[in-house]
Amino acid sequence: MDQNVSQPQQTRAYLYGLSAVLLWSTVASAFKLSLRYLEPLQLLLYANAVSLLVLGLVLLWQGNAGELWRYRRPQYLRSLALGFLNPFLYYLVLFKAYELLPAQEAQPLNYTWAFTLALLSVPLLRQPLRGWDLLAGAVSYAGVVVIATRGDVFRLRFSDPLGVALALGSTVIWALYWIYNTRDDREAVAALFLNFLCALPMVLLACWLLSVPLRVHPYGLLGAAYVGICEMGITFVCWLRALRLAAAAARIGYLIFLSPLLSLLFIHLLVGETIRPSTLVGLGLILTGLLLQRRRSPA
Repeated sequence: MDQNVSQPQQTRAYLYGLSAVLLWSTVASAFKLSLRYLEPLQLLLYANAVSLLVLGLVLLWQGNAGELWRYRRPQYLRSLALGFLNPFLYYLVLFKAYELLPAQEAQPLNYTWAFTLALLSVPLLRQPLRGWDLLAGAVSYAGVVVIATRGDVFRLRFSDPLGVALALGSTVIWALYWIYNTRDDREAVAALFLNFLCALPMVLLACWLLSVPLRVHPYGLLGAAYVGICEMGITFVCWLRALRLAAAAARIGYLIFLSPLLSLLFIHLLVGETIRPSTLVGLGLILTGLLLQRRRSPA
């Protein structure tokens, strides 16, 4: 624990962390509601544009806008590659999964990215996979099976095989993004802004080829703006701020376990889905696995 962190500073860290968790808890509902009016590519286009505006304003507020012009060519090329992974490919796959699946299924399945990250870290980062990692992963993926089959685990009848595959596939893309992001030493918000900036032409081209004409339904645009602000923009800044203010990152990290539970509440209240017992059981297994993995991780 950092003895130099004051109690008011720790309180601010919790407030930033809780704000991020609360906002993240609403985005699954925002995805599902927005997709009633927009195609996945179009939702990505509008949300990407809004997130760029938000991140640009944050850079100006922080006084870090000048960072955007100080990088070397390989670092700009890195943004091109990372921007392809996130937001372009990741959110395209994720939004399609939400279009095919109920939000109460897509959200917990996407939450298993931490285990995908552990698995991919073995060949890509040369990190060992311990017995506790395997146990935690087995528990969580048992939860995946419960959710994906809606409780019919013995006959393995998946509710929507393509939707399940896309939701799990999004965890691979997200994990790859963070693995390659570990080698990026640029200022965090500036790097994220450049990633989203590089992704915007990709999204525009994909929309032109695959998703015209563009829809401009007001509810869809409102939802896309919310996603751009709360999923891709300001929430990331709040979470980063919480981690930097906290006496120990682990104290803030545990707050993220509130997100999927709150998310199910919002899905029920805002989207109108009746939460199935199989969803609750599956999510419980996933969270148990995550807690096992976190408790056995080195300090």
